[in-house]
Amino acid sequence: MTAPDKKRIFICGSALRGQPDHQNLQEAAFIRPAATQPRYRLHSAGNGWHPAIYEVESGGVSIPGEVYELTQAEFEHLAATEPPNMYPSDVVLEDGEVLTAFLYPQELIEKYNWPDISDLGGWAAYKASSVAE
Repeated sequence: MTAPDKKRIFICGSALRGQPDHQNLQEAAFIRPAATQPRYRLHSAGNGWHPAIYEVESGGVSIPGEVYELTQAEFEHLAATEPPNMYPSDVVLEDGEVLTAFLYPQELIEKYNWPDISDLGGWAAYKASSVAE
């Protein structure tokens, strides 16, 4: 159960444990590893600067990530540190739980033709691979 003054979110990019922006979560409590239902695509935006996830009607994959519980202040800090154009929206996890994640407009991904990394095992796996270099 989430405490009434806390919010659970799904993280699937540069704020994951072991990634460079993890400190943006401040003292948020790690709850568990998780993955989305196969409704999303993941791209490497800005020459690998940050992940870009969006929902699709078909052809989606399950995106691995982590669930955290944040205070309102921690959530506001995280939102303020997200790259431009990212926005909070609902995502559906494999178990049906609906949480907030930071998504990216599909039209901007297409405009800049950022690489689709959906089938590479998630953001951390992509960053650890030679593909990201």
